[in-house]
Amino acid sequence: MIWQHGYGSDAIWGIQATGSIPSWIPLMVFAFLFGLSMDYEVFILARMREEYDESGSTDTAVVRGIGRTGRLVTSAALILFLSFASMASAPDANVKMLATGLAAGIIVDATVIRALLVPAVVSLFGRWNWWLPAPAARVLRVRPAVEPGH
Repeated sequence: MIWQHGYGSDAIWGIQATGSIPSWIPLMVFAFLFGLSMDYEVFILARMREEYDESGSTDTAVVRGIGRTGRLVTSAALILFLSFASMASAPDANVKMLATGLAAGIIVDATVIRALLVPAVVSLFGRWNWWLPAPAARVLRVRPAVEPGH
């Protein structure tokens, strides 16, 4: 809406509506944000799983997992947001479009997805979050230590 229709582009950047967005920008924004989001979610959910293994309670795992990873992940998201917001001051309109999309996506991911949706969904699913099919459980089971020299 900012770049294609011009809502705020003239007031913020002094650029009229472009009328279109290059086809590669949504693809790059999606790929970057998907990779970043998955990285953060694996980090958060791994911590939740550790807490679940320790306490046996999904709700306790959510509270402790978010409590222990929240500051780190939020700080990283804030740093990235500020980096992309500053990149939006570049002279090239395509760079501005890319940076705006990435900055907006990071803020939405950090606030709505990671802070609200993930903890709510994990709490709702309860013990079903940690269920694993039998064949996968056999493969992932911890194997006994191998003797040195064998």
